[in-house]
Amino acid sequence: MTEPATLILRASLRARLYRDIEVSSSSMLADLAEAIVAAYGFDMDHAYGFYSKLTGKLFDSPRRFELFADIEGSGSRSVKRTRVITAFQNVGSAMTFLYDYGDEWRFHVEVVETGQAQPGADYPRIVSKFGKAPPQYPDIEDE
Repeated sequence: MTEPATLILRASLRARLYRDIEVSSSSMLADLAEAIVAAYGFDMDHAYGFYSKLTGKLFDSPRRFELFADIEGSGSRSVKRTRVITAFQNVGSAMTFLYDYGDEWRFHVEVVETGQAQPGADYPRIVSKFGKAPPQYPDIEDE
């Protein structure tokens, strides 16, 4: 089977708060992570990982892809050396993207469709947005 040229992944914080991001299927998970963080207007200044468990204790996930996998030897695979198509193999594939282990931003990431690369297009790219992104660091008074 030929792999698709692009994947469109929905990164959602809640049902009505999401960003659809199109990536080249040959992109690395680190590229997808950066695109998700940027799509929500967050700063890329924390550790992160992708986990096959969608709820509960993510670190018990049978499939884990983490930023510091090479250093820790934790049984996780590296986000810098793993292609998006390896983690998200078909439409409906889903994982949790955990960004900032302290604040625990949990994004549900799911392949919603595949596509063909557009000539001259830069990937990754945001193809749709729904809902207003929360601030990365809410004021203490807002809590």
